[in-house]
Amino acid sequence: MLVIRPITAADYPALMQIAHDSGVGFTSLPTNEKLLRSRIAHSEESFVTDTDKPGNEGYLFVMEDTETGDVVGTSGLESAVGLESAFYHYHLGKVVHSSQELKLHNTIETLTLCNDYTGSAELCTLFLKEQARGGNNGRVLSRFRFLFLAEFTERFGKTVIAEMRGVSDDAGKSPFWQWLEEHFFSMDFPTADYLSGIGNKVFIAELMPRFPIYVNLLSKAAQDVIGIVHDKTRPALKLLEREGFVYRGYVDIFDGGPTVECELSQIKAVKDSLRLQVKISDVEHGVAYVASNTDLANFRATQVHIEVNEQEEYAIITSDHADALCVKAGDFIRVLAL
Repeated sequence: MLVIRPITAADYPALMQIAHDSGVGFTSLPTNEKLLRSRIAHSEESFVTDTDKPGNEGYLFVMEDTETGDVVGTSGLESAVGLESAFYHYHLGKVVHSSQELKLHNTIETLTLCNDYTGSAELCTLFLKEQARGGNNGRVLSRFRFLFLAEFTERFGKTVIAEMRGVSDDAGKSPFWQWLEEHFFSMDFPTADYLSGIGNKVFIAELMPRFPIYVNLLSKAAQDVIGIVHDKTRPALKLLEREGFVYRGYVDIFDGGPTVECELSQIKAVKDSLRLQVKISDVEHGVAYVASNTDLANFRATQVHIEVNEQEEYAIITSDHADALCVKAGDFIRVLAL
C-alpha cells in the first residue's frame, strides 16, 4: 500500500535521490545535503508547531510503499511564502505608446519584477518516481494536499499558488534564461536555479533589471516560452486547472514558467472534501477516494475504497485502511472522491 506521511530525518537518502532524479528546474529540491537536511528538520518542526495563523512553516511529505519501505514520491506545502526572504516573480503586463497627432497606437507587453505573492500559501515539491506513475498514484500525491488545506486552513495564506516548471531541455538550458544570462548575468541556468534553491537569492535583487523589460526586445525563443509549462509538468497543471487554479500573468524569473493561483476557500477539492466519522467493517461496494486522518503531527493519507454516507456523516473503511491512516472506530477522517 502507498501511504503519504510527514518526512523524517531517516528519509534523507531517499530525498537526495529524488533531488537527483528530478533534474534541473526543480528548484525546491537542489542536490545539497545541508539544505535538504535543513528542509527535513524545518518540516519536522512545522508539524509540531502550535499556531493558528500562517507563518514560516513548511510541510514536506513522502509517499512510501509500506510493503518495501521505499519512498516513491514527495509533495509539499508552504504556509506563507516570502515572509523571511523575498519571493520573486515577473508579472506580464502592458504599456501603451500612442500619438494622437501621428494616429499611432502601440500596445507592448512588459515583464516587471515583483513580490506580489508574499504571504500566499504554496503547493510545491511534487515528484513521483517513474515506477510509481500508474493508476491514481499521481492524483493521490497531488490531491491529498487539499485535504490537508481543508483540515488545517488556519495555517495557510488565503491565496494558494503553484509554480509550474517552465521550458528547458535535458541539459538544463532555458531559452528564457539564456536571454537574461546574455544581458544581465554571467551564469548558466542550472547555476542560477541551484543558487535560488539553496536560498541564495541576493543576486536576484542585485543583478535583475530594476525596470520593466519590453518583451519584444527578448529573443524569439525566449518570448515563445513565457508562461509555457514544461512537457513533463502538463499533467500537474491540468489537475490544478480542474481545481480552479488560473494563470494571471505571473511567471518564474528563471525559466518563464507560469504560476497559477486560487483562493484557498474556492479550491474545488477543498470545498468537495468531507469530514466523516469512521466505522470499521468489510467494504462490499466501495468507491475510490483519497483519505486522510485529522492528526497534524501523525498525519497519514492514502487511496481507499470506502462506503460513504453523507447524510449521517460517516465512512465505512476496512481495518487495513484504518491501520494505514492510524485511526480507529469513532475517529474522523477527511475524504475526497477520486
